[in-house]
Amino acid sequence: MSFTNRVSQALHDEHGATVALMERVEQMLARGRRTGAPDRTDSGVARLLADLSSGVEAEINRHFAFEEDHIFTYLEAIGDAGIGEHLTGEHAAMRPIGARVAEIARTAAANGFTAADWQEFIQLAQELSDRMLAHVQKEEMALLPVIEENMDPQTEERLYQEYVENA
Repeated sequence: MSFTNRVSQALHDEHGATVALMERVEQMLARGRRTGAPDRTDSGVARLLADLSSGVEAEINRHFAFEEDHIFTYLEAIGDAGIGEHLTGEHAAMRPIGARVAEIARTAAANGFTAADWQEFIQLAQELSDRMLAHVQKEEMALLPVIEENMDPQTEERLYQEYVENA
């Protein structure tokens, strides 16, 4: 999918990266349920743990904050507050899960998984993936088209600059 609004396109691109990351996490979880905790020295595992800790933190900090501080307030100003309220609630539910998953991933990258950390990681990473994939789908189907259809060029320019400067 491609958008003419640069804000929509930037958010869409990040959604694609998030979906790809969650798919990699789910593959690791599926293998790990059969074989146990992955070996942190395996290059693919090491890369995934690094990508997971940085990617999840970028999503739950920068991406969510941009939407809440700029996109949802814009939508409220044009009379469409409902979607922002709903998505903000989802952000609030995902933030602590994502922060803990990123923390466990960082620790595992440095020291490997303990049995307890692996069990917690399986549970929380699966929950995060499930929530994140559903959330991205909602934003792709509802939020981005509203931005695309309603945002004037001046607001687009201002918000896109804000987004790029805080990347």
